Amino acid sequence: MPSICRTCLSTLALAALLASAQAAPTLIARGSLPGDAADLSGLSGTLENGAPANLLGGLGSALAWAGGSTFIALPDRGPNASAWNTTVDNTTSWVPRFHTLSMALSPNPAGPLPFTLTPTLTGTTLLWSRDALHYGPAVPAINTARRHFFSGRSDNFGPGDSLDPLHARLDPEGLRVSRNGKTVYISDEYGAYVYAFDRASGKRQRAFALPSATFAVNTLAATGAAEISGNTTGRVANKGMEGLAITPDGKHLIGFMQSPLLQDGGDGGRANRIVRIEIATGVVEQFAYDNFIPAMNKAYNSSEILAINSHEFLVLERDGKGLGDGTLAVVKQLWKVDLSGATEVSGLSGAAALLAVAPTKTLFLDLRAALNAAGIADADIPAKLEGAAFGEDVVIDGVTKHTLYLANDNDFLASVGGKDNPNQFFVFAFDDADLGGSVYEPQRFKQP
Repeated sequence: MPSICRTCLSTLALAALLASAQAAPTLIARGSLPGDAADLSGLSGTLENGAPANLLGGLGSALAWAGGSTFIALPDRGPNASAWNTTVDNTTSWVPRFHTLSMALSPNPAGPLPFTLTPTLTGTTLLWSRDALHYGPAVPAINTARRHFFSGRSDNFGPGDSLDPLHARLDPEGLRVSRNGKTVYISDEYGAYVYAFDRASGKRQRAFALPSATFAVNTLAATGAAEISGNTTGRVANKGMEGLAITPDGKHLIGFMQSPLLQDGGDGGRANRIVRIEIATGVVEQFAYDNFIPAMNKAYNSSEILAINSHEFLVLERDGKGLGDGTLAVVKQLWKVDLSGATEVSGLSGAAALLAVAPTKTLFLDLRAALNAAGIADADIPAKLEGAAFGEDVVIDGVTKHTLYLANDNDFLASVGGKDNPNQFFVFAFDDADLGGSVYEPQRFKQP
């Protein structure tokens, strides 16, 4: 159906940028939202560290397309970059939530980019459970007998291993929308969990069970350092399921650990794991992924995974340098990996075993280089580019282009070192040819 996003543009500047069907993905728009604004949660009062309970803060830990110009954006566990209580890693009783955004693209023939992106916050949805949850000393004041809200505070857990779905602590990092538009799937770092939430109300509908023997840690603690030192297997604290994809047919969720598990080398290692969850049955499969980037002679943690089709995916690998960190960005890259024919690794453990069967990967987009080419200096590239989503196609000079949206996690810091540090969004255009033979299959939504 016609929309402003499909308006044809004809400018010499754009022709120079996108003249070749073989050209690399190109930045066509960028936009931002301030981090110090209020969200639409309706919450009042302040958190333990003095921050407002309704602080919009950072919302780019994940980004999911929901059809048209509608996107869902995800903050993580809340503001904890400022010290107030190191015994809980400076976390607060922040209630996890997702935000609904309108991301309107409009033609901008005068440049410097061919489109203007205008993000608008249209809704905020808090996450809760009908089942009673395990809390520490900080129970959310908004709880009722029938609504038990999740919390970002690190001491909100009870007995059992880290995969118990009754733990109240939640650090959301991955996000996708179901094909019918009614369900939001969220993965986190504390569990690592994968939950299904009702998009309209925020109620948890389902918890997907991951293999405890592989992913769970048995000794829980309120600080990440204590959890790492107290366990030899399972996810690394604060490096759990960072990324989440959904296949275009809506049948599978693809989860991605941020770093290798403790038994596979831990933080800084190469041998990561991808999980594939069949939504209908809950059956879980595992595949290896090599975080190593040869040109840098180093392994980098992974921030996001995005489905090109049912078996090929883009993986976002990055350093933590750039705007927000006070340094210069070096590595922000999207790599393509194909799981068709890949070895299932549920029965394997250790870096050597996993790397021996890890599928090959190819570079799809060097984000740092592309942003540099658009005039964005390394000091101004967000340190934590974490959210990625495809969006509506656009038509440029009569040629249909696919769109790729990127978002950052600004750690709830609206400014750092005297520089603005907003929520930023970058939109790239790309062709089928840029995928190196892969067939792009966009998501198709039935709106709720």
